Amino acid sequence: MKFLVLGGTRFLGRHLVEAAVERGHTVTTFTRGQAATHEHPAVLPLGGDRDPDKGAGLAALASGTWDAAFDTSGYVPRIVGASCDLLASRVRRYLFVSSLSVYADTSTPGITEDAPRLALEDPATEDVAANYGALKAACEDRVIATFGARATVVRPGLIVGPYDPTDRFSYWVARFTQPTSLGERDDDAAVPAPPERPIQLIDARDLAQWMVTLAERDVAGTYNAISPPRRFTMGDLVDTLVNHGTRDGPPPTPMWIDPEVLRNAGIEPWTELPLWLPQDEPQFDGFYLADDARASETGLVARALAATVADTAAWLGGRWRPDAWQKTLTVERERRLCALQAER
Repeated sequence: MKFLVLGGTRFLGRHLVEAAVERGHTVTTFTRGQAATHEHPAVLPLGGDRDPDKGAGLAALASGTWDAAFDTSGYVPRIVGASCDLLASRVRRYLFVSSLSVYADTSTPGITEDAPRLALEDPATEDVAANYGALKAACEDRVIATFGARATVVRPGLIVGPYDPTDRFSYWVARFTQPTSLGERDDDAAVPAPPERPIQLIDARDLAQWMVTLAERDVAGTYNAISPPRRFTMGDLVDTLVNHGTRDGPPPTPMWIDPEVLRNAGIEPWTELPLWLPQDEPQFDGFYLADDARASETGLVARALAATVADTAAWLGGRWRPDAWQKTLTVERERRLCALQAER
């Protein structure tokens, strides 16, 4: 089959290309050329910009036909709409990567794909940082309006694994398996309590393999692309990290920090302490407990945490990025949290 990947050189797109090539497909990638492209005879790299108002825009995609297009880099309805309009008659199936953040209410466990979504207060806004979930929902609408039954919408939660540019999951892998990469850290590692708090995530490689399968089978529909609810907890992740070990000495000792300590210290959820969402804020009660039944029934399988941790650690071990960890917990902030917890 012939696939088009809008993106394809960084994280999920990179794994999509690799999965497709491994399964004998030919792939065209469309990127801005800011990262190295795949050097493989089955991959044709094209350059341009998703925004038709910038530079050459979508000119490189003016011709060609594909069995499926994977949109891994769509955040603004106007820009996604431009791709849809250009490709509508030349792509059999359009798979759009959306987000669990589209849901209007994440306070109740068991969120299904039919739950209400966020709506833009200002339909003209393109402020992704302030309106991420609502813009993704509007992008979904644009894809479905153009492709109808030929549209497939995938809503991941936290995507993890090698080549993750966000470092949300990678922070924890680095903190426990390569602590010196985060500076002169103490032996105690601050971890958000309680250990039994569920987390949901999906390895980018599992997501990529499954999306290729959806394209191969021409599967329509909308799917929460996540691990089964309650399969993983924060305690499971920490145990896996500790058991993996480090490159230089014993692993840090987890110090479970009570939610009120984190809040009183002004810790920024999700970014400064990745994966942490305050338990005393009801809107987060269902965020890590979304329903995965539809995706599971179509073949999405989440691999073991140990495999994702090991491969992420191996990738981090060969990466040099001076700007990494700038938004995450500093040495001083972590030390202060542990001291506050010890005083309780």
